Amino acid sequence: MRTFNKYDLGLLVLRVGFSVFLLLHGIEKFETIFSSNIKFANPIGLGPTFSLILVLFAEVICTILIIIGFKVRWASIPPIILMLVAVFIVHQGNSIMERELAVLYLVAFSAIGILGGGKYSVTN
Repeated sequence: MRTFNKYDLGLLVLRVGFSVFLLLHGIEKFETIFSSNIKFANPIGLGPTFSLILVLFAEVICTILIIIGFKVRWASIPPIILMLVAVFIVHQGNSIMERELAVLYLVAFSAIGILGGGKYSVTN
């Protein structure tokens, strides 16, 4: 019989909570991929279309994997990279308060990457 573990429950709340909110950002951007004239930021010079695809991968695919708990450590890497770009390139020169949301996501997904999926995940 499996015993209740508040550490794993806390990790589940962290995983699902932050991933759902980042997923909502991705869903909001998803319709952009189907527009004929993609207007999206190009912060690292890969082109707006490819940048949008990478962002959607991090915000939609990876967050779904993290929510269900599949390969959580690997799936957390793209959101971490995305938030590093947001904090240090996209919002460069902005105050810390204007970077706050990206920093919070960076901290959360870094913790998720370090801790893994925990007991309440598909692959633990």
